[in-house]
Amino acid sequence: MAAGGGTKAVLAALFANLAIAIAKFVGFAVTRSASMLAEGVHSCADTGNQALLLLGGRLSKRDPTPRHPFGYGRERYFWSFVVSIILFTLGALFAINEGIEKVRHPHELESLWVAIGILIFGIVVESLSFRTAIVESNKVRGKLSWGTFIRRSRTPELPVVLLEDLGAMFGLVFALIAVVLAEVTGEPRWDGVGTLVIGVLLGIIAIVLAIEMKSLLIGESATEEDRARLRAALDDSPEIDRVVDIRTQHLGPEELLVAAEVDFADGLSGDQMPAAIAAVEARLRAAVPAATHVYLEPSL
Repeated sequence: MAAGGGTKAVLAALFANLAIAIAKFVGFAVTRSASMLAEGVHSCADTGNQALLLLGGRLSKRDPTPRHPFGYGRERYFWSFVVSIILFTLGALFAINEGIEKVRHPHELESLWVAIGILIFGIVVESLSFRTAIVESNKVRGKLSWGTFIRRSRTPELPVVLLEDLGAMFGLVFALIAVVLAEVTGEPRWDGVGTLVIGVLLGIIAIVLAIEMKSLLIGESATEEDRARLRAALDDSPEIDRVVDIRTQHLGPEELLVAAEVDFADGLSGDQMPAAIAAVEARLRAAVPAATHVYLEPSL
C-alpha cells in the first residue's frame, strides 16, 4: 500500500474525531447524557490514536543503525498495537463502567434536541472520514472482501482507521437511539444501556485490532500473491536450476525480507557468481518492489 493513502485516511480521521469530540463534550455539558460522555471519551481516544499512527509513520522512516540494521519499519506495527490497547482501555472499559453506573443510578436527560443535533453532526462528519478510508482502501484492496483485507493487510493504518470509523459510526447511532428511547419512554436507564452497547462494540473492535497488530508485530510473511511472484521470478532465473526453499517476513509495510536457498546453475564460476546473484536480486525486486532485503544461499 502506498504510504500516502494511509496518511490521508489517518489525517481525515484525526480532524473528524477532534471536531466530533469537542461537539460531544459540549453536548454532555448541556444534556448530562452518559452516552454522550462515553462517545466524547471515545472520540478523544480516537483523536489520540490517529496522532499515534502518524507518529509511528514518522518514526518508521528513520535510517538503519548498527543496533537496528533492518531499520524501524515495525514502528508502524507497534504504535498500531498501542492504538488497539488505548481503544480498549479508554474507550471500551470507560464506556462499560459509565454504562453500569448510569443503569444503577439513572438521571433525567436535559436538552434532548441539543444531544440529537450533536449526534447527527457527528454521524455526518464520521461518515465523511469513513468514506475517505474506504476510498483509500479500495485502491489497494483489489478483489478481497473487507474481512479478508483487514486480516491480510500488511499495512496497519487502513484497517485501524476503517474499524475505528466503523465503530464510531455505530456508536453514534447507538447513542442517538439511546437518548431518544430515554426521552420517549421516560426511562433514563436507556441512556446507560446505550453506553454499555457502545462499550461492548469498542471492546470487540479493540480485540480484533490487537490480534491483527500482534501478528504483524511478531512478523508475517509476504502475501500469497507476493510469494507467488517471488517464486516465479526465481523459477524464471537462468542462473538458478532449482529453488530449495524460500522464506519471507515483513520488516515493515513496504519492507520485505526474502531469504532463499537455491541450486545455482552448473557452470557458474566463482567470478560469475556475484553478477548472477545481483541479476536474481534485481529480478526479485522487479517482481515485488517491497523486497528490500534479499539473501540467496547456495544449497549444499
